[in-house]
Amino acid sequence: MTKKSPPPDHLLNTIVEGLDVLGLREVRRTLEQSPAALDSAETRLEWLWRLLEPQVRRRREGRVERRIRESRLPERKTFEAFDFLFQPSLDRDLVMELNTLRFIDHGKNILLAGMSGTGKSHIAKALALSACVANRRVLYATSANMLARLNASLADDTLAQALKPFTRAQLLVIDEVGLEQVERREASRSGLIQKVLLPRYNESRSTIITSNIPWEAWADYLDDQLGATAVLDRLLHRSHVIVINGPSWRDHEHRQEAAKVKPTAEPAKAKPKPSPSKKPPARPSKRRPAAARKRRK
Repeated sequence: MTKKSPPPDHLLNTIVEGLDVLGLREVRRTLEQSPAALDSAETRLEWLWRLLEPQVRRRREGRVERRIRESRLPERKTFEAFDFLFQPSLDRDLVMELNTLRFIDHGKNILLAGMSGTGKSHIAKALALSACVANRRVLYATSANMLARLNASLADDTLAQALKPFTRAQLLVIDEVGLEQVERREASRSGLIQKVLLPRYNESRSTIITSNIPWEAWADYLDDQLGATAVLDRLLHRSHVIVINGPSWRDHEHRQEAAKVKPTAEPAKAKPKPSPSKKPPARPSKRRPAAARKRRK
């Protein structure tokens, strides 16, 4: 004896309840808003994907937002907003290849050097954002902030715990290396830079570093010739090195803004109109009338 199928309405209610149990609220909402039956031009798989797609999209968006929040990125930079024409010496094809994130899969680093304002941080943040979208575990920090956190952990003997986020991230961005003088003093204490970068090298985890310090000057920066040699040897071993020799974008923007706000010339002062002159009263003539002159004669 064959078991009868439940009525369609009852089956639909059962499916809706099951979706609630599974936490698939988007699928339930789509099912309630869309016809339960297939459209004439739709396959079963296409109909199923129509139900699942909103839930999948919502999950992905939530996951990306969580990754971005955990990364501590201060702003969301993209390559669409980067002006490659402004930096003609920059290899755009190489940057776009890095944006595929294959360098993370291969455990490679990216070293970005150049003067301030040349776009190093923009590229680093855009790559970090792409990694968050691809569900990679990312952590961003300026060099000064990272060293300040690690240096503070020395006081209460929690350095090992403080190091974990920096050593375990699939992609670590260390921005603005050597920018602040205080950072230079902290860097030499207890070899903090080495304690971050050497474990990452051993675990083949990728690091992006931006710096305006030439690589050969890192020994002075770290105040440690042997430590600097050990770090650079490992960094350069598996790295894409990009040196941007070009103008400062911030200086360019500043000059553009200054050109827009030109000082307006002061209007010429109108010359005061001369007041209508008043003729002085006629002075009495000293000459005597002609008749009086004749009598005198």
